[in-house]
Amino acid sequence: MLEIRTILVPTDFSKHSEPALRYACGLAERMGSALHVLHVLSEVMPVGPDPMLAPVLPPEFFRETEEASRQALADLLDPAWGKPTAVESSVRWGNPVDVIVDHATSLGTDLIVIATHGRTGLSHVLLGSVAERIIREAPCPVLTVRDRGDRADAAHRPGPKPSPEPNPRPAP
Repeated sequence: MLEIRTILVPTDFSKHSEPALRYACGLAERMGSALHVLHVLSEVMPVGPDPMLAPVLPPEFFRETEEASRQALADLLDPAWGKPTAVESSVRWGNPVDVIVDHATSLGTDLIVIATHGRTGLSHVLLGSVAERIIREAPCPVLTVRDRGDRADAAHRPGPKPSPEPNPRPAP
């Protein structure tokens, strides 16, 4: 029998990550699993055309950013989504893929549930996919959850509506 004792769900606090959080909570409740919620803060700071002019941020910036992320994690989960056996949250600094894979390895995670933005085409080529890299590098199975909200919203936008299926042929 498949036993999932520990589920890791990374979040970037975007609207795309909420469906993965909801799914992970419900799954953790049904499987009797502990849930670990992880937020990764990037150490890479944007710079201008001259790298020598990179901003030097005071240590308070990093402490305040980390504390704000911890508070956001504490308020993130809705009990209506499910009640895992235990919930832990972590904030880490670094490259998201490396941190998520390392965190999953150190926890002995049985499953990672991660949101995917569903980018295609040029944006996927240029931006890559964190979820895709995690799938390749993770020490355990990875379940991706795509936010289907964009498709649902399309039905309410003005303009021509896509046909749900081809027009049926008239009977002879």
